[in-house]
Amino acid sequence: MASSSVIRVQQQQGLINHNNHSNSTSEKHTISMFRVFLRAFDYIYLLNTKIFFYFLLMLKRFLRFFFGVWTFIFVTLRGSKKKLIQFQSVKYYNCPLQPLSLHRLHFLPKKILVLDLDETLIHSHHDGLSRVATVKPTGPPDFIVRVEIERHPVRFFVYKRPHVDYFLETVSQWYDLVVFTASMEIYGAAVTERLDNNRNILSRRYFRQHCTLEFGAYSKDLAVVNGDLSRIFILDNSPIAYRSYPLNAIPIKSWFFDPTDTCLLALLPFLDALRFCRDVRSVLGMNLHLHQNLMMTSTTGLTTQVVPSSMR
Repeated sequence: MASSSVIRVQQQQGLINHNNHSNSTSEKHTISMFRVFLRAFDYIYLLNTKIFFYFLLMLKRFLRFFFGVWTFIFVTLRGSKKKLIQFQSVKYYNCPLQPLSLHRLHFLPKKILVLDLDETLIHSHHDGLSRVATVKPTGPPDFIVRVEIERHPVRFFVYKRPHVDYFLETVSQWYDLVVFTASMEIYGAAVTERLDNNRNILSRRYFRQHCTLEFGAYSKDLAVVNGDLSRIFILDNSPIAYRSYPLNAIPIKSWFFDPTDTCLLALLPFLDALRFCRDVRSVLGMNLHLHQNLMMTSTTGLTTQVVPSSMR
């Protein structure tokens, strides 16, 4: 009887041990599965993270490429628009002269047209600083001039007035052209070279050292260029520059960035006819009242275009 009880106790303990062993095995299996799940989750997370970062990288590259293409298209279209504006106006047709006109012109000495640069033929600013704070560039410059001023390198971003190339090409057939600017020679010479473009039509040049400083403004002495005032005149946006020679001047509106400007084209018929007169003062003197009004306006409020910047 006692032996039977012992056997039963042993069987119960074995069953308990078996159950404990089964539970332990089940727990180990569960822990192993959980670890596998965690590793799989970590792998998937890392994989997704790599895919996500790869996606971001590709998106960044795509946006950069898209922005570059858009910038190229924008600049191209803007340049095309500028060229379209340049040539949308009707050009001045230089008709051949009749034999009698040619005969009369033969006996007249060729006249001299003196040209200002800044705000007359071009506008410029240096290293992102515009001389006129309220006017901003609307596109890339036509060319960049790099000079050294007081041992400092300076870049000038130059914008050409609409139709200036056509204007220079046309009037060079009628007149001897001279550039007379109140700017520094190192700057004015570089700009003139680009405007001339190897055509040799702007070979005579006068700069700031040839000007006269009076009351804080630079004026231009036309007698320095040629003593015969009957056949010389100046095209300038600043009436202060030619105040000593109002009978030898053609005023023109200051130009900064207006792409629709046609002032140079509008002058061509008048300049075509002016070459046939014996004394330019007999014609230009008819605008004396206009010069007087411009002079009064300029003397009451001198602007930066009257007193050139020391950087130019």
